[in-house]
Amino acid sequence: MSGHEDLPNLASERLGAVVLWTSDDFFAEKENLLRDRPAEWREHDYTDRGKWMDGWESRRKRAIGPDVHDAAIVRLAMPGVVRAIVVDTSFFRGNFPEECAIEGCTAREGTLVAELDEWIELVPRSKLQGDSKNVFTPKSPVAFTHLRLRIFPDGGVARLRVHGEPTPDHRRIGPASGSLDLAALETGSEVVACSDMFFGPKHNLIQPGRARNMSDGWETKRRRGITADTHDWVLVRLAGQGMLERIELDTAFFLGNFPDTARLEGCDGDPASAAFRTVLARTKLMGHTRHFFDELEARGPFTHLRLQVFPDGGVSRLRAHGQLTERGRDDAAARCLATSSPRELETRTLSCCASKRFASVLASERPFASGAALMTRARSLIASFSEAELLEAFAAHPRIGEKKADRASTEEQARAQASSAQALEALAEANRAYEAKHGFVFLICATGKSAEEVLAAAQKRVQNTREIELKTAANELAEIAVLRLRKLVG
Repeated sequence: MSGHEDLPNLASERLGAVVLWTSDDFFAEKENLLRDRPAEWREHDYTDRGKWMDGWESRRKRAIGPDVHDAAIVRLAMPGVVRAIVVDTSFFRGNFPEECAIEGCTAREGTLVAELDEWIELVPRSKLQGDSKNVFTPKSPVAFTHLRLRIFPDGGVARLRVHGEPTPDHRRIGPASGSLDLAALETGSEVVACSDMFFGPKHNLIQPGRARNMSDGWETKRRRGITADTHDWVLVRLAGQGMLERIELDTAFFLGNFPDTARLEGCDGDPASAAFRTVLARTKLMGHTRHFFDELEARGPFTHLRLQVFPDGGVSRLRAHGQLTERGRDDAAARCLATSSPRELETRTLSCCASKRFASVLASERPFASGAALMTRARSLIASFSEAELLEAFAAHPRIGEKKADRASTEEQARAQASSAQALEALAEANRAYEAKHGFVFLICATGKSAEEVLAAAQKRVQNTREIELKTAANELAEIAVLRLRKLVG
């Protein structure tokens, strides 16, 4: 495969995508739209509604007007940046729609259809060909959770394929600071290359769950002229730079065609130039078996894993359980901002620093090359703030120790708020003295600090001039902003 077909299908029924709603599916059910198998034709099959068709088909409309249309809303299997959409009208020849338009939106899990909003155009109203695979290549950087397909004025579509790059939703899969499967579609991993995938696509290797049958794994063709080092290989880009804890190789349903042995290696950086280190030495495999390994020769940090199978055969799943490094977590935060919808982006950036310029600049400059670049830019941007911009950002922060603080501030001040009533009262008095002298709230990155430590800092800084204290508070604001950027992914 090549091009868009080399990317996972985010609208795969197998992965969990579902058609939530259609305006009409009188002739053929909406569920057909996401079937993983190709559409088929049954020459003499009819139902009580008419000709049996393998797709979604609405009845003929009699209303007249340029905007007369039917629609279907699809919840994707996982959030992702859409790179190509295939509107397949196979076998719909005299009953295909003249045109289609496609929009996407981003919503939390469990959002009702009636509550979906902020639809963003992915494919403008475009002509369709009957009995054809109509391919469209959107340019939006947003990670969408739902798509809306509109067809003008009515008709049938056999299949909808949405090829793209899965983007992790850490509210669903768990925080980036915890243990994750670093080699999974859901966490943002990708199978970037392989030596061969004649019988089974390479992306099967990192799909959710265990394989359903032999077709649901990665399998190479039989090699001839075998020597001791004859092997096939597959290269996986991990969810981010990480440290490995445990490896799983699953050969489910491969009984007469599993590899004899396997070896796993990892590298940190560009696989074309970075050195690979052995994670698992060449190891004997068994058919239809989950193999677990927690005694690893090297644990990382790694950004890529290369699985070698000797001499050939099939592996259904590769699991690489571990934790992202600080660099990996920062890169995840940068990816989160890069793929946020406009509304999400504003909410997220303002929650990190309540400055309109901070939010607008990060929005205009995304995507950042790395998490480190994002954190550096956040610091330099705050360092460039005028006094008015600093005061705007300071005003959103509650007093240290204040019980009515927002959730982020409460978490950051957890240790300070757990101090004695006497210490908290002294801190409140120091806050009042500081504000009376400088004219703005006392600001400090309070994470991990006790009330006594914060009090000592406040009593020392109240003696500074206002000019010095503006610079000091700006540095603290930058540290808080970076901390909160990292918390975007847990």
